[in-house]
Amino acid sequence: MVGEAKLIKNRVTKPVSRDDLFHFIKSAISNEQQQTDPFYVLDLGAIRSLVETWFHNLPVVQPFYAVKCNPNPAFLKEMAALGAGFDCASLPEIETILSLGVSPDRIVFANTCKPESHIKYAAKVGVNLTTFDSNCELEKIKKWHPKCALLIRIKVPETSGATFKFGSKFGALPEEIVPLLKAAQEAKLQVVGVSFHIGSRAINFHAFEDAIGAAKTTFDTAAQLGLPKMHILDIGGGFTSGPKFTDAASAVKVALQKYFPSELADGNLKIIAEPGRFFANSPFTLTTSVIGKRERAEVKEYWISDGISGSMNFLKYDHDEVICTPLIMKNPTCKELKTWSSTVFGPTCDAADTVLKGFELPELDVNDWLVFHNMGAYTSSRGNDFNGFKTSAIPTFIYEN
Repeated sequence: MVGEAKLIKNRVTKPVSRDDLFHFIKSAISNEQQQTDPFYVLDLGAIRSLVETWFHNLPVVQPFYAVKCNPNPAFLKEMAALGAGFDCASLPEIETILSLGVSPDRIVFANTCKPESHIKYAAKVGVNLTTFDSNCELEKIKKWHPKCALLIRIKVPETSGATFKFGSKFGALPEEIVPLLKAAQEAKLQVVGVSFHIGSRAINFHAFEDAIGAAKTTFDTAAQLGLPKMHILDIGGGFTSGPKFTDAASAVKVALQKYFPSELADGNLKIIAEPGRFFANSPFTLTTSVIGKRERAEVKEYWISDGISGSMNFLKYDHDEVICTPLIMKNPTCKELKTWSSTVFGPTCDAADTVLKGFELPELDVNDWLVFHNMGAYTSSRGNDFNGFKTSAIPTFIYEN
């Protein structure tokens, strides 16, 4: 039902250094004779390092990468080769993962409200694990995929301080859990576990204790109703890389030991997660060219070849910190160059397409470059083609150490 995730060893797991990254970028610019078009660099070593970090910190939790975060084909192929499972939310996402040769038992169809045609497709191709949180969804599953194993998605206390909370749209309320479990039981559908999500970009990881505690209560409730013993716990996403991940992993392990000690000891509980940002963000670097400039008072203004309507749409929602490095072709190191308060615009005619404001940069010229780091999470996947600037057409160059 849920395929085993394994870390594939004997691969280089060292992320690219800054110097090597910039050397690679300059080579790409020269070799491809690019003058204005943006491009990504995907660091395969960074992906491998992150997978290794995950298994080191959460060895009992199998990652099912959230495809929606970044469906870049080369990235997905590497994740598949490293043994990850996949969280898919639609028929096209399932098609994408199956096209890589991934077994359907490495997919969780993690969308609580699915079109009937998508459910029929899942049944046809053998994707046999999905989520639900309503009677309507149970009726559709009963009709089109009655042998599918189900995870009841529960709404958990919103204590994580997450940037994006999901409780208003997803998850059964506490008072809805018993009626839903009874409805599944009467429909002869198999509810095999519980799923939840503490929210995207969480900062308070004690929320995992609240959520895993709520999941344990649901396990116990199902047992009291006479359902077959549940054996899958899906702890969702909300993970970011860096020091915060070790804090999150510690909180998860403490909560699992508190609420599922016997299940952990006897190995009868399958624990999965749906990380997206953790794996996708840091391996991608976006390189954009300067396509125009202007000076007003003491402020330098620049236009670049990608912006808010494209890869940087996350600035509308996340209000995230931008990590940007200039690449001046005549002086790549930018050493000892005076900096100026600068504004950076994207290429579209939308006045809101402003990427940076009050950002210190050395003076740039047309055909210099700005390099944006940590650009893999919800960037190209949420961009659009406004004004004909096609986010979907931005190429990716693969760096392998």
